[in-house]
Amino acid sequence: MNLKDLIAPERYNLTSEIDQYDSDKTALLWENDSGEKESISYHDLIERSKQFAHALSKLGIGKGDKIMAVVPRIIDAYVIYLGALRSGVAVIPGSEMLRSADISYRINQGEAKAIIAYFEYSGQIDQIQEEMPTLKYKISAGGQTKGWLSMDELICHASSDFTTVPTHRDDMAFLTYTSGTTGTPKGVVHTHAWAYAHLRIAPSRWLDVHAGDTVWATAGPGWQKWVWSPFLSVLGKGVTGFIYFGRFHPEKQLQLLQDYQINVLCCTPTEYRLMAKVDHLGDYDLSHLRAACSAGEALNRGVMDTFKQTFHIQLRDGYGQTESTLLIGTMVDTEIRPGSMGQPVINDFITVVDEDGDPVPKGVIGNIAVRRDFPALSKGYYKQPDLYKSSVVGNYFLTGDRAARDKDNYFWFHGRRDDVIISSGYTIGPVEVEDALLKHPAVKDCAVVASPHPVRGNIVKAFIILKEGFTGNRERVKELQDFVKNETAPYKYPREIEFVKDLPKTVSGKIKRSALRDLEIERAKEKGLVVNETR
Repeated sequence: MNLKDLIAPERYNLTSEIDQYDSDKTALLWENDSGEKESISYHDLIERSKQFAHALSKLGIGKGDKIMAVVPRIIDAYVIYLGALRSGVAVIPGSEMLRSADISYRINQGEAKAIIAYFEYSGQIDQIQEEMPTLKYKISAGGQTKGWLSMDELICHASSDFTTVPTHRDDMAFLTYTSGTTGTPKGVVHTHAWAYAHLRIAPSRWLDVHAGDTVWATAGPGWQKWVWSPFLSVLGKGVTGFIYFGRFHPEKQLQLLQDYQINVLCCTPTEYRLMAKVDHLGDYDLSHLRAACSAGEALNRGVMDTFKQTFHIQLRDGYGQTESTLLIGTMVDTEIRPGSMGQPVINDFITVVDEDGDPVPKGVIGNIAVRRDFPALSKGYYKQPDLYKSSVVGNYFLTGDRAARDKDNYFWFHGRRDDVIISSGYTIGPVEVEDALLKHPAVKDCAVVASPHPVRGNIVKAFIILKEGFTGNRERVKELQDFVKNETAPYKYPREIEFVKDLPKTVSGKIKRSALRDLEIERAKEKGLVVNETR
């Protein structure tokens, strides 16, 4: 693959990739945990998105504006994204697990003109007390919400006669927020050109999507991985996407893979780990499953062996970031080296460098780096140029992860450059959790780190110093966990809490999280847990 293959035409709107498949072919199959089912054709999906684009224009929302979407795994999530992008409007993805403070921050920092939320999530938005000067409209999806506009009614009264806005390839398409060690989420800017590059890398070279496939990528809206796979890699290839709107249960996931004869699966290592532990795993018929990919965290050798022995399926690993697309992975028809991240999508653009930005020799651990002219790299952090600049060394953007390359240019992971925690595929900034804990009247000080876990890869662990007069016991642990769940997104809560009298700190008074991480790794080894320190 050459650089020129990834560069979009000057005038380009990513929805053109989907519009070429306008037909009666099924675009999406949907099922929820009650067994209700829906489907929609490419033609009907495109028409509905044009109606939504028309509705936005009638509200005065158009090119250059931004909207926030907080919706679950429903067909209307695709309608919202397609309609907005067709209008030249950028989308701010928002997970349903976000709390009021998380949402208001994104609306204000991202200058969103409207928020579209699933009706069951409207309470979090209505609880926001602070001013949101740019927000003009609240739109409810999937049901009615008092005081909100209805997405269904807006579409019902809108025409599908809408001409897609002729966006420039450098116009913003997505503003996705990612956690970091600073405690302040960063708004990652992706343009329409980013989508063009992504579509020429991930769907065919990694996911192995073929015409006629049914693809299940399990990521939920609100995350950049949803934009990667369930949205772009499915609709941009004209295949059928499967959506399940329900809680994860390994037996249910296996049954759905069988019933819908899924050809391509993309999910987290945690999902694969739990499926691999199901009793009588071989009773499920996954003979239609041709390709299975994993991203988000380490992929265990034992899980890979189980799927290969049981289903003759080789799980393939992939690595990327919110700031990019797939950077490194086990591509189609390449040798799999268990434990390795795989090889770069383009050798000249992804490498390993030292702290000065100079490439290091093979076998030497350094920083995973992306050349700044890589077409599928973010254009920066919205209104935070200093944060972006701090990640740049010379001609490279540093991903924050460390690795070494072998003689065949396979990458081997060696941990994060910063303190961000990856648990079950979720990226969690420790400062966000620490800030929530410190609001509790019993907490004097705390530090949050990753602790190795056999299923989740890592869990969030908090070391807490209590104020005088407060006792550390099981009831206190539960109290603090529930408190964090109410203060921030529930997946960020500390699954383990240890009460301590002091915390390791540097001479300048900064908490040495690295010392606590090392302690957790040593404890895990003493318990007999296999700790994969190289990924």
